Amino acid sequence: MAGVVALLVLLVAAAPAARATDYTVGDWQGWVSGVDYNAWASSKTFDVGDTLFFRYNGLHTPAEAGEADYKACSASNSIQTSTDQSTKITLTKPGSRYFICGTPGHCSSGMKLAVTVAGASNSTPSGSPPSTPFGVIY
Repeated sequence: MAGVVALLVLLVAAAPAARATDYTVGDWQGWVSGVDYNAWASSKTFDVGDTLFFRYNGLHTPAEAGEADYKACSASNSIQTSTDQSTKITLTKPGSRYFICGTPGHCSSGMKLAVTVAGASNSTPSGSPPSTPFGVIY
């Protein structure tokens, strides 16, 4: 019995935990002109539950936009716009999310970000019972 308990402890300790990741957009540079946000995003995997933290000064206004407005660099139909200089966006569902700087000329100069959010990859599907290792019945 002690061997079974030790095996269970080992299996629980080795199971991956669902952990959200907090990303500071642009890393140490933040949300500013001159950062290649496509390169920044391409080196990351975004999952449901992760957050994007926009750090910026009063010259910038991160705006979430639809795909067409992202491509056109238009903030006129923004889903949401922030001006508080410290904006946190939680990625709540899989799919694409688009962000642009609403300050005229900034988006067309490259201040835009598109992220693809995958499903929560590190979590156990809800409703799935834990498997019994090696067919052991307790």
